[in-house]
Amino acid sequence: MKFIDIAHDPWHTVGGEDGPIPHPQPKDHLLLTLEQWHAVRETWPAGLAVGVILPNGVDVESIVADLPRLSLVALQFPKWVDGRAYTQARLLRVRYQFKGQIRATGEALVDMLPLMQRTGFDAVVLRRDQSREAAERALGFFAGHYQGAVGEARPVFARPAATGGADFINAGAAI
Repeated sequence: MKFIDIAHDPWHTVGGEDGPIPHPQPKDHLLLTLEQWHAVRETWPAGLAVGVILPNGVDVESIVADLPRLSLVALQFPKWVDGRAYTQARLLRVRYQFKGQIRATGEALVDMLPLMQRTGFDAVVLRRDQSREAAERALGFFAGHYQGAVGEARPVFARPAATGGADFINAGAAI
């Protein structure tokens, strides 16, 4: 999992005094709102890295045709109890095979990181009061999971012993 430091992030939003600029000029590493992207996608030059902020109430299907052109999709957690972005990330990775960065933004808490990683997120902007050190520890709490996930779709009982499936089951039997 990549931890994003906003001060050193190459990705930038385009805003003005009254909010996002409706028709931003093409520039490398712009992170656009969905509305901005819809306004410029027909004229956006190939080869310029572009990302989209997808609100958690919007269906992933609305950007499927654009996925080959996107380098980053930022998914929002407006509240820590709102988990719709987990589903969006899983759909992007599994159903639509999105290979770009999927970034968690908003109320991204340390406790959420293991599930973020399992559902397809590979980057996060932690909430300001969250510690990167605690986040790194949280990602190492669990050696394995019984259920399948984005990185390994098979449940543990269906994995060959060479991938640790049998060892994981045997370790649980010893408890």
